[in-house]
Amino acid sequence: MAVASYAYYPGCTLKTSAKEFDISTRRVCEALNIDLQEIPDWNCCGASSAHTVSPLLGLALPARDLQIAEAMGKTVAVACAMCWHRLKHASHSLENKQKLAEVNEVLGKDFRNTVKIEHLLQIVDSVKDRFVPKKELKGLKAACYYGCVLVRPKAVMQMDDEDNPQLMDRIVRLLGMETVEWDFKTACCGASLPLSHPEIVVDLSYKILRQAVQRGAECVVVACPMCHSNLDVRQKAIRAAHPEFKGIPIYYFTQLMGLSLGFEPEEMHLDKHLTDGLPLLREKALI
Repeated sequence: MAVASYAYYPGCTLKTSAKEFDISTRRVCEALNIDLQEIPDWNCCGASSAHTVSPLLGLALPARDLQIAEAMGKTVAVACAMCWHRLKHASHSLENKQKLAEVNEVLGKDFRNTVKIEHLLQIVDSVKDRFVPKKELKGLKAACYYGCVLVRPKAVMQMDDEDNPQLMDRIVRLLGMETVEWDFKTACCGASLPLSHPEIVVDLSYKILRQAVQRGAECVVVACPMCHSNLDVRQKAIRAAHPEFKGIPIYYFTQLMGLSLGFEPEEMHLDKHLTDGLPLLREKALI
């Protein structure tokens, strides 16, 4: 089986508050014979505020990471939805030769903007024939939540349908799970507002999770650390404001893939979330 090799950009969050996403990504990719070579000396891509402070900075930060990957001669692999959005946006914007020249002046290096960027969902989908589950996650019903930046704008992201994406749904169904149809799969959860306007995040997250439950979902599956944080961490505040809400586990799609591939829950850090996702898996006799 040929090894698919990528320049892996983890980004800041996967090295800190979303370590479980990074760890499960690396282990799943290794099991699928996907070689992730971490980009050396990578820097923050600027998400989510650099471009609001300085448009040039918002391009130069991700461009430096892309320039290093370009020198590696490999396609960039990105797991974090926010990082994916900033890298893709920079690559798209730098098709403008004047902007590219300005960024190259800042970098002090020759960046040609030729490197290809793929999200982990696309990469996994491209090698799905390699996926042989050791354990099918049957009996588990999920709402796949893409968030507002993973597939938008379509002209830039070039990934999936803007309003009803299916890529994560296909992968989750590959694990033996059932996915629900719902209206909030690309709605905003409040993004980077949990500190400045937590009430907005609580309200938006509640509306998302409420419909997921109403549509029969037993868990929500995500591919974004910011979305995971808002939907997972804010459930205590949601229950305080809406006592009828009982809670629902939030999993990264890579964690469920790892579980299906035979990894132990602790190896996938499924025990690290604030909203405990282990009781549901025990109830379904999956662990």
